[in-house]
This record gives sequence, C-alpha cells and structure tokens, in this order.
Amino acid sequence: MAGRVLSPGLVSLPAGGRVADALSAAGGPAPDADLDALNLARPLVDGEQVLVPAPGQAPAPAPAVGTTGGGPGAGGAAVPAGPLDLNAATAEQLDALPGVGEVLAGRIVSWRQANGRFTSVEELGEVQGIGPKLLDGVRDLVRV
Repeated sequence: MAGRVLSPGLVSLPAGGRVADALSAAGGPAPDADLDALNLARPLVDGEQVLVPAPGQAPAPAPAVGTTGGGPGAGGAAVPAGPLDLNAATAEQLDALPGVGEVLAGRIVSWRQANGRFTSVEELGEVQGIGPKLLDGVRDLVRV
C-alpha cells in the first residue's frame, strides 16, 4: 500500500483479497485520503501496489489480469468473480491465468478432452508444461 494510508508498505492478504482489505491491513486511510477515487470492492492481483490518492491526485490504474500469460488477448482480460473452474473454462479464460498463455491453455483443454473432468487441482500438474512452480502460482485461482 502506498499513498495516503496510515502504515504504507507491504501487506499480505489471503487469496481473494480486495482493495478494502489491503487498506485495512495498512492501518486504514489517512485523514486526507480520497477513497472515492478507489474501487474498494475490486479484487487484488498478487504483487500489485495500490496507491491511495489525496484529493485531486489520480489513482494508479488497476493492473490488467493475465498480462504475464503472454498469449494474445491475455492483457486486459476481465477479473473472474472467483476461482476458475478447470472443467468449464474455455481456452481463452485459461489463457488469462498468470504464466499459462495460449499454448498451455490449449494443452489444458486437450488434457480435459482426452482424460475427462479434472478431479483435483493437483491433476493440472499432469498437463505437459505445467510444473510445480506454475501449479503453485495458479492453485488459488482455479478449482474443480
């Protein structure tokens, strides 16, 4: 958290945290914070910095989801309402997951077509190209 908060700095939140949660974890807003400039209900992206502006100061834009995926259309994808269902997600939705991209998204869909429904998130590790590090990075963003 940065800007007009009582305790600026790094805050840790559980998956699904929102701007309001980060603001609370940073000790709350400073007296001159412009909270009307923020969407307090917006879900956060891991590693993002939230700037709480003073009146008249523009807040930093929210990061685009999936920009680390590298696939076409990944930048600017909509934030899902909750974890993405591996058994119902389209290749485009999977492409928006951090680190996945177009090729891996296609492999996930192909695995599902060949093997049937995922019975656990851990099965995602059976898809060629998804190692332990990538699985750790998306584990909280997907469900079965």
